Amino acid sequence: MSKGLRITMIILGVLVGLVVLGNLGFRYMKKQTKKASPEQIVNYDKQGLDLEVFYCRPSKKDRDIFGEAGLVPYGEVWRTGANEPTTFETATNLKIEGQTLPAGKYSVWTVPGPNEWEVIFNKKMYAWGVSFGAAAPVERELDALVVKVPAETLTEPVELFTIGFEEGEATRLIMMWDDTKISMRVNE
Repeated sequence: MSKGLRITMIILGVLVGLVVLGNLGFRYMKKQTKKASPEQIVNYDKQGLDLEVFYCRPSKKDRDIFGEAGLVPYGEVWRTGANEPTTFETATNLKIEGQTLPAGKYSVWTVPGPNEWEVIFNKKMYAWGVSFGAAAPVERELDALVVKVPAETLTEPVELFTIGFEEGEATRLIMMWDDTKISMRVNE
């Protein structure tokens, strides 16, 4: 075997080794983050609706959550949970806050504010919730629906980020964490 071929084989072997180690390292890190922010699936199958939300639930852990000094700053796109982006799936066309969301699966992003939140249903499924620069990688040109909803202040803090459905005069998709809650009318 020539010296050039031997060097090429060594370089290829090192590159393959680095790829394998990198993949194993990423899987290990992903598993560790899932321990701190466990996965949750919420299904709603009533009143002709077939809805599913997948998300990861970070904990408050005595941290400031929302605001300028918080974990989630006001006015910036948030992945709405931890790890990979939250997803929302509907089997039928919906009305959310009076606007139409076609049947399908969407990634969900939010832009929190002190009094109002922007909730974004985006057509693209993203591999992870933030880029290496810690910025949410959402491509806004792929937004399927954007609604603005008021932020409510809770009297008791919620330790784990929570998404669910409430029934009343209308079905509502809710999100709660720390002392903040938002809710959206679904199929009003």
